[in-house]
Amino acid sequence: MQNQLDNLSTVSNEIDIAILKYFYAMRDYQPAWIQNDKLSPELDIAIAFIGTAEQEGLDNEDYQLEQLLHLRKQSSEHSILLELELRTTQSILLLARDLRRGRLIASEVDPDWHIQQQTFDAAAYLQKSISSGNLKSSLADLPPKTQEYQLMKQALAKYRELLRRGVNWTIIPEGPLIRPNMNHAVTPLLRSRIAQIFAMHDNSGYDIVPSKSKSEKYDNELVNAIKVFQEQHGLNADGVIGPNTRAALNKTPEQKIRQLRINMERWRWMPRELGDRYLLVNIAGFRLTAIEYGKHVLNMRIIVGRDYRSTPSFNSRISHLILNPYWNVPNSIAQQDLLPKQQHNSNFFTSQKIRVYVNNAGHYEEINSDLINWHAVGKNFPYMLRQEPGEKNALGTIKFMFPNPFSIYLHDTPSKQLFQKDIRMFSSGCIRLEKPFQLAGFVLNEPNAVTDIVDKIESGKTITVNLSKHLPIYLIYLTTWVDDSNNIYFTSDTYGRDKRILEHARW
Repeated sequence: MQNQLDNLSTVSNEIDIAILKYFYAMRDYQPAWIQNDKLSPELDIAIAFIGTAEQEGLDNEDYQLEQLLHLRKQSSEHSILLELELRTTQSILLLARDLRRGRLIASEVDPDWHIQQQTFDAAAYLQKSISSGNLKSSLADLPPKTQEYQLMKQALAKYRELLRRGVNWTIIPEGPLIRPNMNHAVTPLLRSRIAQIFAMHDNSGYDIVPSKSKSEKYDNELVNAIKVFQEQHGLNADGVIGPNTRAALNKTPEQKIRQLRINMERWRWMPRELGDRYLLVNIAGFRLTAIEYGKHVLNMRIIVGRDYRSTPSFNSRISHLILNPYWNVPNSIAQQDLLPKQQHNSNFFTSQKIRVYVNNAGHYEEINSDLINWHAVGKNFPYMLRQEPGEKNALGTIKFMFPNPFSIYLHDTPSKQLFQKDIRMFSSGCIRLEKPFQLAGFVLNEPNAVTDIVDKIESGKTITVNLSKHLPIYLIYLTTWVDDSNNIYFTSDTYGRDKRILEHARW
């Protein structure tokens, strides 16, 4: 077989010839799927596994499934055997790689993704699987095992079935807000649409199914169903039909299939071992989840960076908390956000307890803000601003620190009303928390942790609390995700990162 491997241009594409040679060198150039000119039982296991690629959100055609099935039927012809052998190996190596580390190169399709993609030796893995006699179970272990990924896989199958049935998906037209108990001509279409969507789900989150009434009244039964839909699409569950709810209702099965495939790919980019206890910050879903031994033990709304200061995807470990923190204002925020407010209101810095410092030969010295002509300050902002701890501090009373090159951290906020917004992109990149004290309890994982934190905050002193064991944290962009009741959520592509992936993938 060694000689034949030198002439592989007809069967080699995305799996490099060198990898095929490496695989067969481990086998002393003996076939993997053909034994004594006959097909081995492992061949059918391999082809059957290749046939599951679409269930994982991938494309069967990328793995030559039709060609392999055709060659399999012709395998009685001796001349076909070698081509069947090599194509099968090529396809199974490619699929194994894509399932274990992702189909795409994360950093290429999303420059804001900074979580290291796994390295994976598909050839060594396949050889070990065959030689151990555990090929079937080894191949089954390749995709992510997280509950999120598995439920997305189930949802993908349901939406594809919906497409196969050819369900009519009429667009709900734009219009004014529709409030509970109003009469509106579009109400029967709303009732039909929500029933179509709920029919796709069989979990307890979708047990409020509206009747088939043709009434134009937006009645309580439909309102309650819309509220469930809003909640599970990251919207405020107020029952009001506005532009964001209309956009979510109009998302077609094809769009949701693409969305599921994109987010399944993101899960394949993730490390396989996330830790027994960790935080998952979903940037696109504006949500933080604390996970302990596979269970969601705390969920909260979050606020992320504005579109021009978007929060990147990365991972780290929380090392310490700072209580009653100062806010050392980043220069860009000082210049772009706070300077215009001071120029408009000469008392702004004083009212917000913001102190102004000037760099004097490497040492910062405080200067009276009233002595500065702020209207003369231009693009080269020469001052350092620091906000004192207190009720007006932009970081609230607590912040959670973890090393990263983006100067991003989690923190409390005095602007609690912003958590009621559907699209929560108001920060300068850091993450604002709806429930900072509950998160502190999870992070510290000690008896009476919250009470102790509150006592220290009430002292008014700035205090650092170090963690005895650093806690993993993953900030990732997921436009589809799963809650603790196994409900699937869909949200909008606020940063356009799904769109980037679609430009590189044929999805």
